Amino acid sequence: MKNFFKSRTFINILASVLSIVAGLIIGFILLIVFNPPYALGGLKSIVTAGFSRADKLAKVLYQAAPLIMTGLSVGFAFKTGLFNIGATGQYTVGAFCALVCGIQFQLPWWVCLIAAMIGGAVWGFIPGICKALFNVNEVITSIMFNWLGLFMVNLLLNNMPVMLADYWGASNKDRTGALASANPSAIIPKAGLDGLLGSNYMNISIFIAVIIAVIIYIILEKRTFGYELKACGFNKDASIYAGINAKRNIVLSMVIAGALSGIGGGIYYLSGTAQYTIVKSLLSMGFNGIPVALLGASSPIGIIFAAIFISYIQVGGEALQPEYAKEIIDIIIAVIIYLSAFSLLVKNILGKVMKGDTSNVNDEGTAPPSVSVAAATGKPAGQTAGEAAGEAAGEVVNTSPGIDHGEIAVPERGGEQ
Repeated sequence: MKNFFKSRTFINILASVLSIVAGLIIGFILLIVFNPPYALGGLKSIVTAGFSRADKLAKVLYQAAPLIMTGLSVGFAFKTGLFNIGATGQYTVGAFCALVCGIQFQLPWWVCLIAAMIGGAVWGFIPGICKALFNVNEVITSIMFNWLGLFMVNLLLNNMPVMLADYWGASNKDRTGALASANPSAIIPKAGLDGLLGSNYMNISIFIAVIIAVIIYIILEKRTFGYELKACGFNKDASIYAGINAKRNIVLSMVIAGALSGIGGGIYYLSGTAQYTIVKSLLSMGFNGIPVALLGASSPIGIIFAAIFISYIQVGGEALQPEYAKEIIDIIIAVIIYLSAFSLLVKNILGKVMKGDTSNVNDEGTAPPSVSVAAATGKPAGQTAGEAAGEAAGEVVNTSPGIDHGEIAVPERGGEQ
């Protein structure tokens, strides 16, 4: 039990919990500043509204599904040593591909979801190939492709009349058609969950997101492919020396990350309750994946719970009206999300405190005693390690320069005769 409290898992959980508590405290202070009489009730709404009614819980799960996907996208890239800040662009392109397949081509929901995955993967491939071949920082290219994706989607939608709501009988020209009118088969199945929870928001998307998160966990933690991806993230040069194709893995990491964000866009806009609006600002869902990944310590399983929490806070914030203006709610949610991003810093501080030393929180064991071995043998550490490896393999080690190669040499061992 004592070792558990010093483990990386416990420190990650504790860091995230402390970040959440700190965010809620600052949120409560803001409530007091803006409207003192309702501050306590407002805090209660934030903490309890998400579970107060079945339809509120449905909305929490509805919003959590795409958050899980964008969080997985950012977290997967983190695990492989990359920063995928382009999740929102990949999310937007994925949503566009899903809606085009659903409205323009009248395809079923599962085909639309595959199209969303492909669209996001393509939008992640380009920054990945630039990073792998030309060493262009993925942050720069990802940010550029966020805006490229947004304006490309807006331009295409404005020139595709069938995609717009007014084509299907609505008066709006600035948004896509409602799937209920354009193609009901493109809506993700609800499987009776809408009746169970009494909300039209509910469908099977939360289960799709959780299953994908489990698959990503298995890939990263249980498969050789995932080990190679993480190895490139830890040390690219060492991975190349070990025979791993680092360039290929960089591209694959960004492709998979983009595909995950694309699925998130497809899940959200194929729900049947959301319509893509042609605007000139980036969608927030992709950026919200960053604090979700940080809060979940980039663990696929942790990201599931982090996404549900962020969605829960958002639904609780909506319950603060009319006592608090919508802008105040957004500020409180932003503060909580912002402090959640500090969980990485808190984790490192806790790692030093809990372990009682200044080692890195990610260290799982002690460093190899190369210095002490070298001191004991009177030889350089590399030479000693090479001799040990040769002995373990049953090889004959020649350490005496005066002995002919035809003779058997006995390795010298720190003064042994």
